[in-house]
Amino acid sequence: MMRVITFKNRSVPVYYPNEQSASVDMLHHKLYEMELDFDFRKKWKRIKSVEMVRDVAIFQYNDGTKLYLEVS
Repeated sequence: MMRVITFKNRSVPVYYPNEQSASVDMLHHKLYEMELDFDFRKKWKRIKSVEMVRDVAIFQYNDGTKLYLEVS
């Protein structure tokens, strides 16, 4: 499944399995916690998409690199 999440005026698609819709909600709360983290906000501008695998969000950049973030 796919859901679009918006953070700091930028929308990014989030891909997740059907049974893990709660993980996307946890991701939304984690992004709210990281709202004041300037380094993360700079990284967010380059993110192409997000893939949820259990309690881990895998942020994929335009150049193919990945950033892993635990959302639980």
